[in-house]
Amino acid sequence: MQGHWVVLAFCWLGQLSQNLRPQIANPKLATNNPTLTTIALEKPFCVFDDSLSPGSSYVVYLYAMADSASTVSSAVTDNSSKPLNTTFQDTNGGQLGPYRAALFNVPNCASPPMLADVVNVKKVSDVLKQYLFRVGDDVTCLYDPNFPGACNPPLAEDTTYRFKYLLVDVVAGVVKDQTLWSDPMKTSKVKQSSTIDTWPGRRSGGMIVITSILSTLMFLLVVGFLASIFVFREGHDNRPRKLVTCPSYTLITLLLLEPWPYCSLHLSVCSTISHGVVLAYSLNGVLL
Repeated sequence: MQGHWVVLAFCWLGQLSQNLRPQIANPKLATNNPTLTTIALEKPFCVFDDSLSPGSSYVVYLYAMADSASTVSSAVTDNSSKPLNTTFQDTNGGQLGPYRAALFNVPNCASPPMLADVVNVKKVSDVLKQYLFRVGDDVTCLYDPNFPGACNPPLAEDTTYRFKYLLVDVVAGVVKDQTLWSDPMKTSKVKQSSTIDTWPGRRSGGMIVITSILSTLMFLLVVGFLASIFVFREGHDNRPRKLVTCPSYTLITLLLLEPWPYCSLHLSVCSTISHGVVLAYSLNGVLL
């Protein structure tokens, strides 16, 4: 009876990976995910460990397809259990069926990345590289005829995709294990400018406070400027005036400096000159 339970336990472990699905990356580690053209997935840590045989070499294949293609074909192996070599171009970007988007080494379940290291600037890049894979991250492979390996070009925006991991024996070239297809995951959509909400209520409280302070400062600045103009004009009008008379003419100068009057009796003209500038005249002794 005990042996029966052991057999059942091993059968359950062997089927464990087939009940798992690729998961979207933790939003704390992959912000802004999905994007318009990429979707970041968690790598399959500890998913295929029970299918690994000592002394054998394995790699993980990642397949992707548009969700609409699942009604056409979702097969990723041929009749001999070998993985399909379909490409992005062959399947019209996954619209006609699955394509191989990537292959990488089996993640080491014994030493997974320390997620606490993401706060370390020197380690965050390596941690993310070990932890996740970003589908659609290669923008050049489509235009490189000599590109080696699987091409992982950008995904289509506002499109739903599914993903699947396969464990492949490198020597035999056959699939040893695989996950289920993932749940649908959709890339982002470009937001139309007409749909962007510009109502002030959507703005943060900090922005409103800053705007209020700046408006108040601007008001005080304008009031101060107008007050300075008023004071200047009042002071100008209250300056002492100096009167110089001549037999036929009267001159009023508004200069603060002491003027030097000069009268020409022959021409009956009286001038007040300060630094060579004639300021004002009046006729017949009438003040201007």
